[in-house]
Amino acid sequence: MLKRKDLISTKDLTREEAELILETTFGMKEILQREVKKVPSLKGKTVATLFFEPSTRTRTSFELAAKRLSADVVSFTAQASSMTKGETVRDTVKNIEAMIVDAFVIRHRSEGIPNFIAGITDASVINAGDGKHEHPTQALLDTFTILERKKKLEGLNIAIVGDITHSRVARSHMFLLPKLGANLIFVGPKTMIPKDIEKVEPRIKVAGRIEEVIEDLDVIIFLRIQLERIESPLISSLKEYHNHFGLNLTKLKRAKKDIIIMHPGPVNWGVELAPEIMNLENNVILEQVTNGVAVRMAILFLLLSSR
Repeated sequence: MLKRKDLISTKDLTREEAELILETTFGMKEILQREVKKVPSLKGKTVATLFFEPSTRTRTSFELAAKRLSADVVSFTAQASSMTKGETVRDTVKNIEAMIVDAFVIRHRSEGIPNFIAGITDASVINAGDGKHEHPTQALLDTFTILERKKKLEGLNIAIVGDITHSRVARSHMFLLPKLGANLIFVGPKTMIPKDIEKVEPRIKVAGRIEEVIEDLDVIIFLRIQLERIESPLISSLKEYHNHFGLNLTKLKRAKKDIIIMHPGPVNWGVELAPEIMNLENNVILEQVTNGVAVRMAILFLLLSSR
């Protein structure tokens, strides 16, 4: 079991804890391939999903993960709650906790809210994305997808392309992938890459264009431009952005034949990826979605089954 109450950040995880989550995920993936996709591992437990921002993949996969493990699920949306009447986040959490729940899955637009909630509740708290801070379960499901395809992580060259500054996925990968032995390269406009990010870890590098690194890559992860978090324009146009930082078949010809192409979603086709990438065997985006359920099953199981 994980020797922690919460999962807030990949920075907090030891290599051994990350490897335990990945190893457990293989067993959870097997459950999803059965005719009856359900086990009683968390029967009697209750998981509350508190989403203060819109979500499709993360919310649905967490709720499915809990149900696959036979936990009860309570879904919360701010727009349909007493928060519209002025109730605070703290009071909302304490009132739901009083109904006896075992875990909160939190997504919020503000950095630090999951950590704040973890400090005021005895229930486990899982960060499902907080502002520009982190999205640890996305990084873990991406890493599992890479491991499943490549059979290893040590020594792989992995590029993350796009809006690094505003991406919580990139930040979680920044702490996770080098910890597991992978080499990480951030690619994007200078206006979208934090200054001195290479100094965080020796395995992190920065490149100005995909063409500079694509021949050596084993994995390439594309990110959506976080328009909702950008206050002033950082690029001249989406067309120019695609020309410099998007992927098309011409650029892909220079890559290894077994390179895998990833994206946490939602994809803006024609911006990050050309539409012709959609049906390639190298594209594992839907595998990421499937693996999201398995990874989140593993995390819920490891956090709750021993409590």
